[in-house]
Amino acid sequence: MDGPHDAPIDEALPAHVERALADYLAIRHAAMADQAPSFGTAVASLAGFVLGGGKRLRPTFAWWGWRGAGGEGSGPGAEAVLRAVSALELIQACALVHDDLMDASSLRRGKPTVHVEFAARHRERGWLGEPERFGAAAAILLGDLALAWADDMFTGAGLPAARQVAALPPWQAMRAEMLAGQYLDVLVQATGDESGAAALSVARMKTAAYTVERPLHLGAALAGAPEPLVAGLRAFGTDIGVAFQLRDDLLGMYGDSDVTGKPAGDDLREGKRTLLVSEGLRRAGAAGADVLRAALGDDDLDADGVERVRALLLDVGAVAAVERRMGELTGTALAALDGLELAAPAGAVLRELAVTATRRTS
Repeated sequence: MDGPHDAPIDEALPAHVERALADYLAIRHAAMADQAPSFGTAVASLAGFVLGGGKRLRPTFAWWGWRGAGGEGSGPGAEAVLRAVSALELIQACALVHDDLMDASSLRRGKPTVHVEFAARHRERGWLGEPERFGAAAAILLGDLALAWADDMFTGAGLPAARQVAALPPWQAMRAEMLAGQYLDVLVQATGDESGAAALSVARMKTAAYTVERPLHLGAALAGAPEPLVAGLRAFGTDIGVAFQLRDDLLGMYGDSDVTGKPAGDDLREGKRTLLVSEGLRRAGAAGADVLRAALGDDDLDADGVERVRALLLDVGAVAAVERRMGELTGTALAALDGLELAAPAGAVLRELAVTATRRTS
């Protein structure tokens, strides 16, 4: 019986991305295991993390940017593009591994985060030094390795030289914007900036740029898209990407932890100044704002404390305000999409992806 890997790329894109990643990581793991067996075991953990879940949104948006700009859906050229856009998942792995470390998160997709996993490995084996420092060092190095391999996978995908050169500007911009967004996130926490503008700036740089906008730009550039088409796809991607992050913020507060894979209220414990929090502070009055500020950054915040904040945000209309903003962003994104002449079926698929990304439950 044929499996998803045998289906056309358009029809089973996540499975084809998984195939491309598994093939690439198997080669790299084998090489590292031969050179340094001890590091090979660490690389195996990274490979397990990359292949252990995720919606493959970034390669999906990049693929449909490619297809919408006239790129073919099958053949050697399409396979090279598939390998190139699959490298986006290694950038995502870098971001997640480092983000979990910076936020001191204990769970990702329902499993221990990389720094926690390696600290536990150190502790169980009775190694010298501090387990937490070892775990942090391992997470930094494996995140860096994922970023380096993303470049290697992209440049080694077998793209024609002209296509690779055309795609380098969005690829390079995306890497820098992802890191800038990570920095803005920790800066806003450090300065305590409670403004909605700061929250939206983080959402734009940390999530929208490298999740939707630049992947679309990358795919379109690979197909040689004209500038007006690229600009339209980027406008669509920016607004959908910000809406995606706003949904993520709501899920972090109200989602089912069995579904999201992270404890509810973690954003509060980490002191995240999201738009949801900003709207809550603006609307809550002095007493309510004091409750919310006391919860922000409280590592010991218990379930009752999280529930008080959740009820407060609902009562003052902060949740409704964020939902409205998501609706507005989705509307402007779809209007931008409607103005583009995309090769079928890319327009319909991107419209469906926009709805899925902003209404998801995990």
